[in-house]
Amino acid sequence: MTFNLPILLTWLRIVMIPLFVGVFYFEQHWISVATQNLVATVIFTVAAITDWLDGWLARRLNQTSAFGAFLDPVADKLMVAAALIVLVQLDRIDAVVALIIIGREIAISALREWMAAIGRARSVAVSMLGKIKTAAQMIAIPMLLYHDVIGIFDPQLWGSWLIWVAALLTLVSMGYYLRMAWQAGNDPA
Repeated sequence: MTFNLPILLTWLRIVMIPLFVGVFYFEQHWISVATQNLVATVIFTVAAITDWLDGWLARRLNQTSAFGAFLDPVADKLMVAAALIVLVQLDRIDAVVALIIIGREIAISALREWMAAIGRARSVAVSMLGKIKTAAQMIAIPMLLYHDVIGIFDPQLWGSWLIWVAALLTLVSMGYYLRMAWQAGNDPA
């Protein structure tokens, strides 16, 4: 297994997950709800930045590896799933949103695995629609975590709208990937 800075950042993202979730288990007399929200938002945002940074560094430093290509999306999916579950528990999003997003991630990961096994991995490469969906999620989740109104800006309101947009894009992108896989699976090799 290769060990380099991009992989270290990916592992750091995985290590942040229990810290992120644990923030909400502190007693209220130790840490206020507003502070919990802020700390969780910062941890999630740092994780999102390291997601971008590890990929950029891997390409820039020519340190890409098969292990890094495997571990990076796993770390991303674990962090997003943890955030969505926390948000459901805090009653800040509907469980349907979490099920749509987490279910899609599992289904598309399995689809990519299957397509790779039959030599058609390029058929389900990341699309622009998937990137837009991810951007919507990564903006909505910190807003929902922060939760508290900032002046006239209501992060909960805007985050709620954006997470529903992300859920819709999740379904559309899943349909796109399934169609691409169907076409690739039916084309003669």
